[in-house]
Amino acid sequence: MKALRFHQFGNPSVLHIEEVPSPVLLEGEALVQIKASSINPSDVGTVAGRFHSQLPMTPGRDYAGIVVEGGAAWKGKHVWGTGAGFGVLRPGAHAEFVAVPSAWLSEKPEGLSMEQAALVGVPYLAAWRSLVDAGGLQRGERLLITGGSGAVGSAATQIAHWKGASVIAADLRQRSQEADVFINLQEEDLVSATQRVTGGKGVDIVLDTVGADLFRSSLRSLRVGGRQIAIANNVPDPEVHLNLTDFYHNQLHLIGIDTQKLSGPQIAGIMNQLREGFQARYLRVSQPEPNQFDDAVEAYTRVAEKKTRTKQALIFG
Repeated sequence: MKALRFHQFGNPSVLHIEEVPSPVLLEGEALVQIKASSINPSDVGTVAGRFHSQLPMTPGRDYAGIVVEGGAAWKGKHVWGTGAGFGVLRPGAHAEFVAVPSAWLSEKPEGLSMEQAALVGVPYLAAWRSLVDAGGLQRGERLLITGGSGAVGSAATQIAHWKGASVIAADLRQRSQEADVFINLQEEDLVSATQRVTGGKGVDIVLDTVGADLFRSSLRSLRVGGRQIAIANNVPDPEVHLNLTDFYHNQLHLIGIDTQKLSGPQIAGIMNQLREGFQARYLRVSQPEPNQFDDAVEAYTRVAEKKTRTKQALIFG
């Protein structure tokens, strides 16, 4: 089969399409023929060496495809998924086939194309894990999202609305069309704007996808007893500061989320719940920019150099 591989860390130029043996299935595994796979910024980070993958490696965390070998219960089914460790600790989805333990499989929603389904994994998994599993988001609550115009921010906004919460999105760039309120951080201070929007009460929960200078401002935007979820993992300086006196007087909660710590069955369980949201049309995903597999390096370069805001997908066959 063909697979995208890298034998050293670096920019996308280290990637090459190679002929490699097809996966040999172990007990309990299924063989998935990949039909589409998205390129996430974290995939670019994997190639750059951020996650210290064992070399050589095939990157790619998210996929959609068809089960062609394995247990009879799954053969022929259209599946989607992401992680656990795909493209980081084990060969990923930027290849024609990938071996997946059957317990990690989840059926693709009928209403999504393969290309659309391949975009869901990383951003929606992070949003669900943050808001529903860790944050315990409740109906009627107010959610503030920093980096609200990004892929995770968009996914989180949709999930929050599905669960009956309202959303304040804050960003430096493109306005979030889905949020109830948008704060342009080039024009307004986050804390002042949040206090204005909430009548001085603060928000119930913050999903901080940015970190850095916005970390402390996010904490100061919470109501008493509020909770902040931090998923920012690609900031130049990961050190942040907080006022510990304010933190305990306001009885705040700080939660860190790392989706790469999730097991395959945990991820499949979340994907199953997301499928319900897509089938009921609470959740939606746009069309990606399709790239034939032979053009994978060029597509990676567009993501690495941030030349487009449209999600890039690799198309197989």
